[in-house]
Amino acid sequence: MKQGNIGVTTENIFPVIKKFLYSDNEIFLREMVSNAVDATQKLKTLAERGQFSEELGDLTVRISLDEAAGTLTFSDRGIGMTEEEVDKYINQIAFSGVNDFLEKYKDSANAIIGHFGLGFYSAFMVSKKVEIITRSYQKDAEAVRWSCDGTPAFTIDKADKQDRGTDIVLYIDDDCKDFLKKQKISELLNKYCKFMSVPVAFGKKTEWKDGKEVDTDEDNIVNSAAPLWTEAPASLKDEDYKKFYHTLYPMQFEEPMFWIHLNVDFPFHLTGILYFPKVHSNIDLQRNKIQLYCNQVFVTDQVEGIVPEWLTLLHGVIDSPDIPLNVSRSYLQSDANVKKIATYITKKVADRLNNEAKDNRKAYEEKWDSLKLFIHYGMLSQDDFYDRAKDFALMKDIDGKYYTYDEYATLIKGGQTDKEGTLVYLYATDKQTQYPYIAAAQQKGYSVLMMDGELDTHVVSMLEQKLDKTRFVRVDADVVDRLIVKDDEHKLELSDADNQHLQEAFRSQLPQMEKAELYVDVKALGADAMPIVITQSEYMRRMKDMSRLQGGMNFYSQMPDTYSMTLNADHPLIAAILQAENDACQAELEPVENELKGLRARRQAQQQMQDKKKADEVTDEEKADLQKTDDDIKTQEDKQKAIIAAFADKHNPIHQLIDLALLQTGLLKGEALTTFVKRSIDMMH
Repeated sequence: MKQGNIGVTTENIFPVIKKFLYSDNEIFLREMVSNAVDATQKLKTLAERGQFSEELGDLTVRISLDEAAGTLTFSDRGIGMTEEEVDKYINQIAFSGVNDFLEKYKDSANAIIGHFGLGFYSAFMVSKKVEIITRSYQKDAEAVRWSCDGTPAFTIDKADKQDRGTDIVLYIDDDCKDFLKKQKISELLNKYCKFMSVPVAFGKKTEWKDGKEVDTDEDNIVNSAAPLWTEAPASLKDEDYKKFYHTLYPMQFEEPMFWIHLNVDFPFHLTGILYFPKVHSNIDLQRNKIQLYCNQVFVTDQVEGIVPEWLTLLHGVIDSPDIPLNVSRSYLQSDANVKKIATYITKKVADRLNNEAKDNRKAYEEKWDSLKLFIHYGMLSQDDFYDRAKDFALMKDIDGKYYTYDEYATLIKGGQTDKEGTLVYLYATDKQTQYPYIAAAQQKGYSVLMMDGELDTHVVSMLEQKLDKTRFVRVDADVVDRLIVKDDEHKLELSDADNQHLQEAFRSQLPQMEKAELYVDVKALGADAMPIVITQSEYMRRMKDMSRLQGGMNFYSQMPDTYSMTLNADHPLIAAILQAENDACQAELEPVENELKGLRARRQAQQQMQDKKKADEVTDEEKADLQKTDDDIKTQEDKQKAIIAAFADKHNPIHQLIDLALLQTGLLKGEALTTFVKRSIDMMH
């Protein structure tokens, strides 16, 4: 029997292992099974090289649970260890035995998981004592037992083990009793080990007999040793990929749209399958769906930083021996190989999408509404992906027709270039509520895009920066004649007084709306245009939309929505209201406006006199006279507004037009909507 201390620089190695070395204690199971698979792969490699001539026999790695004894045991029939190897590989923590082996068999060792060193000590995260009973494959080797109770002290002595290989027995700690539950171990094996390259058995398969579940003689193999991504793509059918997708995601009931089989040998090794899932809304999006493996051993499903951020929306598997198994995610995110892998995956995805768009345009268009969230996210977050994607990204118009960026620019160039030479893209976000504006634009011969996606507000801003002399305008951002200004505006023929009276009549009857402001103006829009149109500033609306999607823009989200109510002076209804207002109010307004005229002239004279003097030369009497004039003007303006408001208050066509405009834009609600309905019925009598 031999006793000694493990060769570590500090006695605190075990607390470090328990607390810091691995982020989650369940990882011990992955390490134990990986080591067993590793030892088995080593023996297979020796056999292939003719350096082991005996029968390999059953190479299944077995996991057994003894709840009564409080043990979890991992057994393999792999390479085993001599006493000297136990001392070298287990007692010297800083040394990893796989390096020697890989150097010796580097030409055929690609499938070997090289983590048979420090990973073993993860066992102490859940164990109060660990035993290794092992016998080397070498002839005449003696079996040995290594034992350690979680301190640097260990013992090695002879053991009774007839077969080659290794049993690792974990005596589970009192605070980790969960790992003595069959269901818990099954869950972890499914998570970490379901694609390991050697068969892994946990207990026996069960069947129902006499009303209860009983064990059969058949091993319960928990893994698929040759998962789909290790197969040659040419040998696989669509059904194989779909079946594997549902193996990875049993709760995903819809079929994926399509997939990309990754397979590269240089400058790094990488295999895998990435799936584009169907997405109906951003609620469906779930990250952490790509599973990262190292030689078929599960590493993580938190792949941000390992793959480009936008690709974390995809599903599937990436497997690379060049991604270390036992390192922190911060290391993964800064590792040069990992960055090369991210670049490669981006290129492969872009190439596949490009081929889909070119080779089967109709099918690609049918998938676009689900695909666009992924593609837009990629374009927004990664410049080099935008450069690739601009050739296969699509735009959809209001009638459901699809165009590439170049195709759409060619389509609208003739009719939608403004007087400054800027190409104007018109778009809608809601076909139903914006229908009148869409119809007005189409009547002018304009094409309107449908941009109702989660990221379309950001995409619009991006395209304005990327595309030359380009502007995007939502169809309800202005009256139709001003959406694409091709020449000077129609001249308004109204006098200043009529313009003011008309604005005041409508302004006085506007409802008070929470978090919304309405401004009234008058324009000549032509007799065929609507009598009244409510629009919303493109800039402010876009800023508010973006503030809802990203932080740091709360200033905009707190501001009220601002709308412009434009009265069409050319429309007969507006002209009739103006005529009725003049007929009803002129007699009352005339003396008030004459008085106002005189007061404003007096104020101008007073102001001019004071402007000629220095501030300290203006007397208190002069200041008081100017203030009195201002007060008198205010009094007369209030009289003027009151006269116009009294007329407007009783003039139903004004209320009806305001409510129709509000109704059309979804702003007429609650009591105001009920009043409108009642008034409409009364007017029909």
